[in-house]
Amino acid sequence: MTFIRSERPPDTAAREALLDVAYGAGRFIKPSQRLREGREAAVALVATEQGRLVGSVRLWPVAAGASQSALLLGPLAVHPDCRRRGIGAALMRRAIRAARDAGHAAVLLVGDAAYYARFGFTAAKTTALKMPGPFDPARLLALELVPGALDRAHGLVRAVAPRRSARRVAADTAVAKAA
Repeated sequence: MTFIRSERPPDTAAREALLDVAYGAGRFIKPSQRLREGREAAVALVATEQGRLVGSVRLWPVAAGASQSALLLGPLAVHPDCRRRGIGAALMRRAIRAARDAGHAAVLLVGDAAYYARFGFTAAKTTALKMPGPFDPARLLALELVPGALDRAHGLVRAVAPRRSARRVAADTAVAKAA
């Protein structure tokens, strides 16, 4: 059975090993990584089976252009041995719920539109946004958790300080309740 819960400090090494298997060294040169480096995630979830970490997703506070607050989702990873069993989808649904419950207005990600469309992500509100470094604009997707949250979003997506720890606690509580 797969369990989804908030990430804990002892999960760090297993999460990093999973990301190495899922994405390789190339993950460190992606524009999204520039927005995550040296920062604390606002929401961090893991999927475990029999005590083994098999999936991970994290969301990071960003500004979507001049002032629109949002979260940047990624990376989403599932161990190759466990793919095609719905673990990634379950992590996505739980992450979106935690973001909404914590009061965030929008989630951005860079990814495959065909995969993420089922969760409500589209490129409709990201055409005026840019990532730091080279990126494919068709892969910059958004999900508004509050309607109209990205209506005026334009310019560079940039890192911002995470919300106060009370928000992190609220997200963890929401995840625990949903588990």
